[in-house]
Amino acid sequence: MHKRVVGTDGSHASPGFEDAGPFGIPGHAPIDASRFWAARSSPPQAQALAGAPHASPPHGSPTASFSTDDFPEQDRVAMWRECFGRMALRVEIEPTEERPFEACLTSQTLPGLHLLLSKLPAARITRTRELIADGNDDFFFVVNRTGSMAVCARGGEVLLREGDALLMSADEVTVFERRSGGETLLLRIPRSILSSLVVDIDAATMHRVARQSKALALLTGYSTKLFDEQSPATPQLRHLVVSHVYDLAAFTLDTTHDAAGAAKVRGVPAARLRAAKTYVSENSSRRDLSISTVAAHLGVTPRYLQRLFEADGKTFSMWLLNQRLIRAHRMLCRSQFAEQAVSAIAYGVGFGDVSYFNRCFRKLFNATPRDVRENALK
Repeated sequence: MHKRVVGTDGSHASPGFEDAGPFGIPGHAPIDASRFWAARSSPPQAQALAGAPHASPPHGSPTASFSTDDFPEQDRVAMWRECFGRMALRVEIEPTEERPFEACLTSQTLPGLHLLLSKLPAARITRTRELIADGNDDFFFVVNRTGSMAVCARGGEVLLREGDALLMSADEVTVFERRSGGETLLLRIPRSILSSLVVDIDAATMHRVARQSKALALLTGYSTKLFDEQSPATPQLRHLVVSHVYDLAAFTLDTTHDAAGAAKVRGVPAARLRAAKTYVSENSSRRDLSISTVAAHLGVTPRYLQRLFEADGKTFSMWLLNQRLIRAHRMLCRSQFAEQAVSAIAYGVGFGDVSYFNRCFRKLFNATPRDVRENALK
């Protein structure tokens, strides 16, 4: 169903978070524990996690857990917001209810995989433009285990009821509105891994995965079990566990994202269509890319390939156009491309006519490239 990246040992190539800071978030120095635990001695698991990106929790425990119970009651909101919001999780946290703030967080870090299980009251959680400047472009698979929440990004809103999930990108401004207290499971997976497993991964973001999904149930059950069991004892076993999570996440996204097309395109035709989409995704910046080019690469006729795309719901030209526009949108939202002219980005993703690019961009995103850039970089 999905592409597979393997290492020399036959397992998925699963990079670690070499530049990770606390909680596996990249690019940040260790937390100064003394600043946040002055009211009481620092819990040993906090010292371990704050002191080193990959510090093993004490006494062989597979997880590190934190609670507002560790803070003086009058300082809970401020400390949680600064310590676990801005510094560790790289988000702004603002409670939305006038009641005592009670929260807890459990963290589990494996090679190339970071899991977080959090319980929060009603709150607004924002990954702001300022905070996404950390350069983290990994994917987060968000599972709303209990309560109700809405996720806003890319100009749209997705409501997650109990058990629903979605995929989001860490390099986009995102707002989580937890409308009632509840539990959330987060799986952070490197972009390089998930994009190699799921074709058209960017198109799979910000789409609700319904709680009725059996694949989602498997992924959630397997992931939450990792918080309860002893940490895998050997590097080989840890990589195997991570590989299983990768596969389940990709399978969940595949069965959701491709559900409509899969009913029409199956077997060998489905495999050829997937191979075609993979080739297009990897070569969409080529201005000479055409259906004839892709058909020749696959050893089929252009007409046959066109029928496969049409059966999936879009023509080849429309699918290629969307790939280029989505890539341009991501570049316009990222600070490292802020100095590039819109025309340079248009040419870079494969367009040969800037006016045509502007028209198509506005039609798809209901905003001009300049508007998207200005709003993203505010």
